[in-house]
Amino acid sequence: MSVTAIDVVGCGVVSPAGVGLDALAEALGRGAAAPPAAPEGPDAPGGEAFPGSGARAVTDFRPAERLGKRGLSRLSRTDQLAMVACGQALELLDRPLTDEERPRTGIVLGTGAGSVRRWAEFTRDTFVQERPYMVNPSHFPGTLMNAAAGQTAIRFGITGVNATLAGGPVAGLAALRYARNSLLNDHADLILAGGVEELSAQTAWAWERTAGLLPGNGVGEGGAIALLRRGAERPLARLLACELGFADPADGPSGVGRRLAEAVRDALKAGEVDPADVGVVAVGGAARRGWSAAEERALREVFEGAGPERLRVQPVLGETHSASASLQLAGLLARWRGGAPGERVGLVTALGPDGQAGCLVVLRG
Repeated sequence: MSVTAIDVVGCGVVSPAGVGLDALAEALGRGAAAPPAAPEGPDAPGGEAFPGSGARAVTDFRPAERLGKRGLSRLSRTDQLAMVACGQALELLDRPLTDEERPRTGIVLGTGAGSVRRWAEFTRDTFVQERPYMVNPSHFPGTLMNAAAGQTAIRFGITGVNATLAGGPVAGLAALRYARNSLLNDHADLILAGGVEELSAQTAWAWERTAGLLPGNGVGEGGAIALLRRGAERPLARLLACELGFADPADGPSGVGRRLAEAVRDALKAGEVDPADVGVVAVGGAARRGWSAAEERALREVFEGAGPERLRVQPVLGETHSASASLQLAGLLARWRGGAPGERVGLVTALGPDGQAGCLVVLRG
């Protein structure tokens, strides 16, 4: 084990497959896409039509049962997803956090732009409502990118490290890298880290109009929150290394793919892992037009051929954008929980149209 390893001691998951790792493991085992469904609940779109490509909402998502009804209507769907996933992860601890532990516990979330629906509707209200622009002030906090991390910290009384990283498809890896560095530098003892993405009519239509998805893929939502600490006795997995890089977006998918290949090599070197020991790669571009091929070329370059098996969560869960990398890690953990004998090391890869690319090296617990 590398001396810089960080342990994953739990993982809270909300996805179109259901709530928890077991539901995700079952869905991935079947390999069937979650059935199309629009979100329901207090912050679900009120009558807005979704495109016909098949939006996939979180299954059995009942935030009131986990969070209570008080104040729920003021929370965006992003806030609710983050709170439920973080709460589920905290429930996996052997005991509740003490008052002494809360200042040494942190939250790090990856996002694309926060709650797209909340800030889109709030902005629209400033134009269409009667003067003096009768917007709902209780909805304003949800327009901020860091609202979910802040609201979640308040909900659970966590007063340590609190950060939000915007990175689109790479946001989940950025959050895990930030959390890993915080633990290694003794800024915290325990961190909840991952990414969330809500499903809204606004984002679904954006994917539809730009034709950004491969045929047969829909837009999804969800989140996965890893519970991280150092020196756990029986972790689910260990994060050995996480490397991020940037390419010129003008170079297109091929240029970002080359940068991804470099990030994979750097991460394997930092984690002291031989490429031949990698058993599976949870890929990030599986649903996105143009990016799936660029990612595959990068991996074939690194492994000098087909190399490890590919784990593709997007055809099952849908394209979840800023939650994708975190759900890929959750998919890896779910896969290992369900068996996969002989696999000891896995990778999580991600790349985005802004030039970002990254790789996470994960050792099975």
